[in-house]
Amino acid sequence: MVYVFKTSVKTKKEIRQLKPSLDKLLIQSKWNFDLEDCDKILRIDTQNEVSATIIKLLQEKGFNCEEL
Repeated sequence: MVYVFKTSVKTKKEIRQLKPSLDKLLIQSKWNFDLEDCDKILRIDTQNEVSATIIKLLQEKGFNCEEL
């Protein structure tokens, strides 16, 4: 399943800061940010239900995040 989130992540530096946490949480999953999109999209391809966990993680790191 592919999950799509609107975020407030704006830079590659911020993605690098989130990478260890996302990699740890999303084992055997693919994820990426589209910083070119006006909504700074985070896409996650995973077999697991991750919506609430991802939103909580990004909010704890100081970013806005909502599922689209």
